[in-house]
Amino acid sequence: MSNTFFDSSQIGMVATFPELIHTDFKGEVNALCWYRNLDGDFNDIVAQLSLKENITEVYPEDLIALQLSEKGNIAREIILNDLQLLADFGASPSLNLLKCYERDDEFDFISTDVYSFHVDRSPIAIDTFLCTYHGAASDIISNSQAAQKILIPEIRTKLEELYDGPEEEFENFLKENYFDLHYQAHADVQPTNLGVGHLWRLAVDHPKQQVLPCIHRAPIENEGEYRLLLIC
Repeated sequence: MSNTFFDSSQIGMVATFPELIHTDFKGEVNALCWYRNLDGDFNDIVAQLSLKENITEVYPEDLIALQLSEKGNIAREIILNDLQLLADFGASPSLNLLKCYERDDEFDFISTDVYSFHVDRSPIAIDTFLCTYHGAASDIISNSQAAQKILIPEIRTKLEELYDGPEEEFENFLKENYFDLHYQAHADVQPTNLGVGHLWRLAVDHPKQQVLPCIHRAPIENEGEYRLLLIC
C-alpha cells in the first residue's frame, strides 16, 4: 500500500472508503489518501461535457445522458459511485468541469484566491474531500513548510496600512477578508501533488479539529485542458 510518491509525514494512506472516513487525523497527519489506479477513460467524459462558464457543475443525470465508450462507461460508474459514497456518508459532493478559477489580483502583496496556498475553515466539524479525475491536480504542503502570510512582517505592515479602523478589530478584519487563511511556502519547498484518481480527505480549520488544517492550493491548469474535479 505504500507509495514513495506520497511518503510524507503529513499523509496517511488508506485502502478503502470506510478507512478514509473513519481514520482519525493525528499528530502531523492532516491529509488522508485513498490511493487508486482507476481504469477508465475520463477524457471521454470531459470531451462530451459542455462548459457553460469557467466552472460548470456536472450532475449525475448529465453523466448518465452521455454516450460513452466502454472505458468511458467505466469512468462514469467510478464517478457515480464516488458521489454516492460521499452522499451516503452525509457529505454534499459536487462534480465540476473546470477551465479556471477566478483570480484575486486586487493587491500585489497578498492573494486570497485558491491558487494561493491556503487552508479551509468551517464553523462545524467537517473535512474537505477531493478527487481530480482529469487534468492538473492540487498540491499540498506540510504546516512546517509554510508561514501564515499575516505573520510575515512586510505583509502584515501593508495590511495594517490598508486597514482603517480600531486597532482592537484588526484581527477580525483579517478573518473577514480571509487573509488569515493564506500561507507562503518556504524557499525551495517541493509541494506534494495529489495526483489523478486518488480520493483525498483534508483537515479543515474548525473548533473541534485536533490537528493543524491542511495547506493546499489549486494547480495552474494545463493549456487547452479542462479539469474534472469532485469536491466537498
